[in-house]
Amino acid sequence: MSNPVVRFFKDLFVSKQDWWVEIKTSVPQCTYYFGPFNSEVEAAGAKFGYIEDLQQEGAQNISSTVMQCSAPPQLTIADDADEFRGGIPSAAFSS
Repeated sequence: MSNPVVRFFKDLFVSKQDWWVEIKTSVPQCTYYFGPFNSEVEAAGAKFGYIEDLQQEGAQNISSTVMQCSAPPQLTIADDADEFRGGIPSAAFSS
């Protein structure tokens, strides 16, 4: 069990960032963010459902990462927005 004083200062000074799932696909060329989650275990458990949904929509070459970070500025980034086709939604973004 950790020392209560150490735990207090750790909680006081350590940034409270949430856990996120980042999923990248090459077809369509997109990056998706899912979250926030309270723990790495929770995020890791949820990512398989997101991957399955993207596979059912026809996404290809899917890779995923679970990370602790601040909220992404966009939840979906479509790198090939002009060529996008299919049922996977993409966020509108401006350059």
